Formats: sequence, structure tokens, C-alpha cells
Amino acid sequence: MIEGIHIKVCGLTSLVDAAFAEACGADYLGFVLYPKSPRYVSIEQYLSMAGSLPKRPRVAVTVEPKTEALLAMQEAGFGHFQVHFRHDLPVSRIESWAHAVGSETLWLAPRLPPGVDIPESWLGLSRGIVLDTFDPSLFGGTGRTGDWATFRRYQRSQPGKTWILSGGLSPENVGEALAKTGARVIDVNSGVESSPGVKDHARLRAFAAAVHTSAGR
Repeated sequence: MIEGIHIKVCGLTSLVDAAFAEACGADYLGFVLYPKSPRYVSIEQYLSMAGSLPKRPRVAVTVEPKTEALLAMQEAGFGHFQVHFRHDLPVSRIESWAHAVGSETLWLAPRLPPGVDIPESWLGLSRGIVLDTFDPSLFGGTGRTGDWATFRRYQRSQPGKTWILSGGLSPENVGEALAKTGARVIDVNSGVESSPGVKDHARLRAFAAAVHTSAGR
């Protein structure tokens, strides 16, 4: 944590990058278990690293998983489950994820089109909600910033939830993002990479420094 801001470094694929993320102040280490992602890590690859990873909470990032897949991630030792999904998915499917791993460890990451609000029926199903930049064909990982005003509105209206700001954050814009959203949990990925799944340590260090400068004002 840096100046009260919790940071998740996502898209990790190596022990070296995970260790550096922790050294920079990361609170959560994110691993993408979605085969279509350029940052994909299989459960087997994750398990080969797990014993040597820093002692930080680990987040399994996936897309519309079956219950069996979520349970396998839980068995592998993940403590949080960030699930990306289409906004019009039946609520029963979302309920099945909450029942499988528990609402306290579930982070919902809906692909919300502009102008579509989060339904009330979702709010009791997860502790965390990730607001990422909308793309009609991608589940996150766009590298573009999102609707910061909407994030601020949600966080103010539902302060009991953990709101996680994602989408295009970088050393260059994270200070502005924090100022405009009031976010207390942020998720960084492509903005600190040299290529998909490979973290640029200079940019990650600069990101942490920018958070420290902005949040410490």
C-alpha cells in the first residue's frame, strides 16, 4: 500500500516481475487465467511459481468461468477471483460464482456499455467491483482509460463496496486518475509493460512514485 492506496499489479507471468511488483508496494498480484489473453498463465504454470511468490494476496483473473474452473483456482491457492463477463449475463450465473468462492473473495468485472448502470441485484454478490474501460470485443486489457466520473459516482453512492479502478493506468496519468476518481484501489497492467506479460521495471517504479506523490498531497 502506498499512502493509503492499494495497488494490484496484473498480468504477471514471472517470479522476477512478481517480486519487483511487491518491492514497489503492490498489495495484490494478478494472474490472467484466460487462454485468449496474451498474458495467459495456466494453473500448472502458476503452481510452478506459487511456492516462490511474494506473500501477497493473489488474484485469479478469468472470463465467465464454469464453477469447476473457479473451484480449481481456489484449490490452487488464489485468494481473490476477478471475473470479467458480459453485462447481460443471467444473474443466476453470477450467483453461481458467488456461491462457489464466496462473495467476500469475488471481484466482479462487468463489461458495461456506456450509459448502462450496474444492477442492484449484483451489489450483494461480491465485495469488489472492477470498473474497466468498455470495449465491445475485449474483456479488459484495452490499455485505454475509462469513465472516471462514473467510477467516482459509484464509489460515492456505494462506499461499503471495494471499487477497483482499471483501464489504461500509467505513470503518466495515475496522479490525475486518483485526483478525479478518489479511487483507493487501482489495477495496473499494460501501462507498466515493455510487452504483454513482461513488466518494465523502470515504469513500474515510476508508477509507484507517481502514486506516492499524488496520494501524499
